[in-house]
Amino acid sequence: MDPTQPTYDPLLGAPPAADAAALARQAADLFTTLASAAAQEYRSLSVALGGGSTPKALYELLASAAYRERIQWPLIHFFWGDERYVPADHADSNYRMAYEALLARVPVPAANIHRMATDSPDEEAAARAAEADLRDHFKLQPGQLPRFDLILLGLGDDGHTASLFPGQPAVEVTDRLVVATPPGRLPPPVDRLTLTLPVINHAAHVVFLVAGAGKAAALQGVLHPVAGAALPASRVHPTAGTLRWLTDQAAAGSLR
Repeated sequence: MDPTQPTYDPLLGAPPAADAAALARQAADLFTTLASAAAQEYRSLSVALGGGSTPKALYELLASAAYRERIQWPLIHFFWGDERYVPADHADSNYRMAYEALLARVPVPAANIHRMATDSPDEEAAARAAEADLRDHFKLQPGQLPRFDLILLGLGDDGHTASLFPGQPAVEVTDRLVVATPPGRLPPPVDRLTLTLPVINHAAHVVFLVAGAGKAAALQGVLHPVAGAALPASRVHPTAGTLRWLTDQAAAGSLR
């Protein structure tokens, strides 16, 4: 093997972390760096959170003593990349997970927490309300997209990200910021709200967090898609921002 060549897939941009805990530290360091840069510039930071066990480990780490005091929490506005259509206190709620793991444990003003409201039976109205919140916060003019500082994404073993599932119309939406969508084939079998691809691709920083051997095949399929079989996650390409794949060695096991 040529020692001058990378021993990891170049599309990752960095070597895989040793394990999920090391991956969480990588992500926490990146989060802290972005938050510190915003604080130095006296500006707020807009973040869209993801759901799942890998982001949860990141949130718990950010709330720990090792990171909590290093971040100016009142400057950060928290949104969600997607939400299951369940009440806020439901076990499947992405909001509940992030609130218990992070937001309840750090000094974030309540006004800075922009959850997608999933309490009414009208999913379309809920999607429109979440979109209106984005338009208000980012002071958008008609036709403009919000510019998130950071969007955290996961990867499903079917290649979905946020709640953009293979074969569902939400993947093709280009004229909305938030849409309601039925579930994919993975549990839980509940409807969702999700940011659309144009919003994700307009962010300044998009970071995928992928851990575990169960994600290896999906990661291979997204980074090296077979012709004509583009998965939703493979369509994440920021138009004027950076894309980072943070993985552990187990998830990256099938890559070059």
